[in-house]
Amino acid sequence: MLPGKLAFIATAQAQDDELADRIARHRADRGPRWTAYEAPIALCDAIEHASRECEAILIDCMTLWLSNLMHADADIAAATADLMAAIRVCSAPLTIVSNEVGGGIVPMNALARRFRDHAGWLHQQLASVAGEVVLVTAGLPLQLKCAEPSAMQR
Repeated sequence: MLPGKLAFIATAQAQDDELADRIARHRADRGPRWTAYEAPIALCDAIEHASRECEAILIDCMTLWLSNLMHADADIAAATADLMAAIRVCSAPLTIVSNEVGGGIVPMNALARRFRDHAGWLHQQLASVAGEVVLVTAGLPLQLKCAEPSAMQR
């Protein structure tokens, strides 16, 4: 367990009562060591601030951040490039949560296909800068990228 202050960067926006209640429960469950940062779009700024104030950072969730960017008609390529730069210079350990959306059928509408494509490209870029990548399905972790090569790879 890491000592000190921990940062939780939330990309969700409470757009209805149910989500507001869910956010309040998450906040209450985290406890006093956690500092919450809300960053529906300005994720790079939140990472920069959190890395100065906390020992480790948890970001939840990249697909919500992507949805927020798309809803704002933002330049997704530029925002993603800025995010990769912010991750590379971040001095605190980062854990980033996202949802895999490309494993199913091709969506019927253009917006859903665009979202799926952007999510896939975002995940590829995140994986390229990450030291470790873990896919969790049905509560079971599958290590896709290891922080250190195993003895068999040496």
